[in-house]
Amino acid sequence: MMKTLISQLLQLQGMTLLMMAAGLFLAKRGVIDAAGRQTLTNVTIRILIPCNIFKSFLSGLGSEALRSCWVLLVLAAGLEVLCMVLNRILYRRYAPERRKILQYTTLSSNAGFLGMAISEGLYGDQGLLYNTVFLIPMRIFMWSVGLSYFTTPPGKREVARKALCHPCLVAMYLGIFFMLTSLPLPAVLDRTVRSLAGCTTPMVMLITGCILADMNPRQLFDRDSLYFSLIRLVGLPLITWLCCRVLPMENAAKGVAVLMTGMPGASTTVLFAAQYHSDAPFATKCVVVTILLSLITIPAWTLLLG
Repeated sequence: MMKTLISQLLQLQGMTLLMMAAGLFLAKRGVIDAAGRQTLTNVTIRILIPCNIFKSFLSGLGSEALRSCWVLLVLAAGLEVLCMVLNRILYRRYAPERRKILQYTTLSSNAGFLGMAISEGLYGDQGLLYNTVFLIPMRIFMWSVGLSYFTTPPGKREVARKALCHPCLVAMYLGIFFMLTSLPLPAVLDRTVRSLAGCTTPMVMLITGCILADMNPRQLFDRDSLYFSLIRLVGLPLITWLCCRVLPMENAAKGVAVLMTGMPGASTTVLFAAQYHSDAPFATKCVVVTILLSLITIPAWTLLLG
């Protein structure tokens, strides 16, 4: 069992590294520039990831999995509230330009990109479903509390619109409807959705490689980025792991909760830092360093979870 798990992890990590290397190569050669990367990101968020989410609901849901989904939802909301509290304590000594970056990316991880690939790779469609449910509170908090770190807090109507109308959540609504009604999709639509969903992981890894291309390796690691990485990749998943030990969930749900909490910093941090005149190079550094170190911490957490 353990040998199979290690082999699966090595294959998954090797696949992600090669795809990231492809993105790095294309960005370095100028095939994908900044505008192209933004276009690919928009396509991934608006089309590929929603198709992947919708696909996860087509496999059905047992009673035990349904209970795990509710527990995951409550756990994820509680963790977001905890991150808000930690943000007031952990980053008080930092200048505002860096503090807002650290606060936002503590609240929001890359679980929607890298996390989806990891969840599906380790736990199949069930892991993808748990990933979707676990991300609901984070998506709501990132468009409300998270955005307020960079700007004045948006109005309640704007928060509701961004949260409820996000393409990933719309895909979830449709998926729940088809799951509960057991209505079959037309064959051509089913194949189209599954084909687009299969493009998610390669596209995400290409985009990640493009981000790496903008960084000077010698300037990546410093005290602040390593301090944040310790919180993001070790501290938060450790808290989640302790909570999961006493909560009534399936093992796959527990694994997804811990791994998604330990994902690298959100790529949107870099976009917000640049848009709102914050420390964009530091934001990029935090995201890239956590991505690189997660190549060690994610397998470590997976082996601990068993």
